[in-house]
Amino acid sequence: MTETISIKITNPNEKVAAIIDELSANLYLRFGSDGKNSFTDWQQNNSKYVFVVAEIKNEIVGCGAIRPISETVGEVKRMYSKYPRKKIGKTILAFLEDIASKSGYEELILETRIKNTEATQFYEKQNYKVIPNYGKYKDRPEAICFGKSLK
Repeated sequence: MTETISIKITNPNEKVAAIIDELSANLYLRFGSDGKNSFTDWQQNNSKYVFVVAEIKNEIVGCGAIRPISETVGEVKRMYSKYPRKKIGKTILAFLEDIASKSGYEELILETRIKNTEATQFYEKQNYKVIPNYGKYKDRPEAICFGKSLK
């Protein structure tokens, strides 16, 4: 039996801090960096910033976010699924893509570590293509960036 995954838009506040902390700890253990520095400019009252959590039976099991890079380009951040192979990440990303499209974004971009083979394979399966490293990731050889047109 497949469990129902519900996605809720929320703010990355204390209520969901546990899932964000779990993501950060997971990243730190695997790659030596928790990724928190790239999620410090959150604007709560700006509709171009979207943070979501995934729940199964009232348990928060994942999260994801979009923030603006420009009026038409959004950046996917803080993607995390607590349990593998339950379609949590796929459900979160599809929801974010839908919200992004409705918010006027024409493209989504993101960065992950080359070593994070699970993430790179996941994004490729979701039709994201490797793009040149952008922004603060330009001169970081450990980074790999992806993009997807929403048009």
